[in-house]
Amino acid sequence: MKVRIYYEDTDAAGIVYHANFIKYCERARSEIFFQQGFNSHDKMNNEHFVVRNIICDFVQTSFLGDLLEVKTEILTRKNSSVILKHNILRDEELICSFEVVLVYVRDYKAIKIPDKVFEILENK
Repeated sequence: MKVRIYYEDTDAAGIVYHANFIKYCERARSEIFFQQGFNSHDKMNNEHFVVRNIICDFVQTSFLGDLLEVKTEILTRKNSSVILKHNILRDEELICSFEVVLVYVRDYKAIKIPDKVFEILENK
C-alpha cells in the first residue's frame, strides 16, 4: 500500500511523527481485508484482530512529500494469533520495520483464526 506524507503527518521540522508509522501499518492491514470485501465489522460476526504487541525499528526518517510503501508478510502463524512484519520503504530504502502480534477474537475472547482469514493475509 502506498502512503503519501502530508503536512498533517509531520512535526514542525517536516519529519514524520513516529506514531504515524503505526497508523500506516494499520491502514495497510485494513486494506488487505477491504480489497476482499471485508469492509464491515458485521460481516465478520464480531470477529477481528486486536494488537497484542508491536516491536518497532526506526531506521531512517521520512519527510513531507515522500511517497512510502508498506509491505506486509506473515512471519508466524499460530492457532489464535499471527505475527506480521510490516516494512515501510521509500523507493527501496527501509524507513522502519514493525513486527506486530495480532490475536483473533470474538467478543474480545481469543478464538481460532479461520482458514479464510489466513488465505486473505497470504494472498494479499
